[in-house]
Amino acid sequence: MEIDPFIFRLSIFILSIFVGYYVVWSVTPSLHTPLMSVTNAISSVIIVGAIIAGLSGNIESIFDTSNIFGFLAIFLAAINIFGGFLVTQRMLQMYKKKKKNK
Repeated sequence: MEIDPFIFRLSIFILSIFVGYYVVWSVTPSLHTPLMSVTNAISSVIIVGAIIAGLSGNIESIFDTSNIFGFLAIFLAAINIFGGFLVTQRMLQMYKKKKKNK
């Protein structure tokens, strides 16, 4: 009996969702900023691959499936990167000492 490749990949995807959820929620607050930095680095690698996928092919076939998914991946990874920078800046603001008014 052979397992359908779609079911196999879907089960890996679902397991990765659960593992990611438990890994992220078990991180202490002091480690969230480095975790966001690593996530931004991974997203930048995803953008490079998405640019290659989005710009592959000929001029006549600009709306192929790979091109559309490539541009969608660029858009979503860009949101992830910019959101990560915003969250990182906000977390770093929490660690700054507050000025006392005299």
